Amino acid sequence: VQLVESGGGLVQAGGSLRLSCAIVRSSLSRKAMGWYRQAPGKDRELLATISSGGSTNYVHSVKGRFTISRDNAKNTVYLQMNNLKPEDTAVYYCNTDPPFGTIVSGSFYDPRYWGQGTLVTVSS
Repeated sequence: VQLVESGGGLVQAGGSLRLSCAIVRSSLSRKAMGWYRQAPGKDRELLATISSGGSTNYVHSVKGRFTISRDNAKNTVYLQMNNLKPEDTAVYYCNTDPPFGTIVSGSFYDPRYWGQGTLVTVSS
């Protein structure tokens, strides 16, 4: 799976960032996609999903602050993050929903099927 995340950085609490995920493997571009994050010492968690038709879902912790979207013509998925909090600090990843590794190898964390992620650091 070729997924390239970008857009992370250092931001103050209350600030905004927009993450992008380029889906290089075009066969995935019509699948349901999700944004995930992994904070230090914690498991990787699913934050938001978007179907091929554009339906979205969010976990409670980011609902109302984060917006997932996709541009199928550009094979790109976005995550607009507003009102960022220090607890949002993590490495952010995109992947299919569920992650492609769970389908192909049965492993959620199979590194062959994750991009490098993009680091978001929110200072207080």
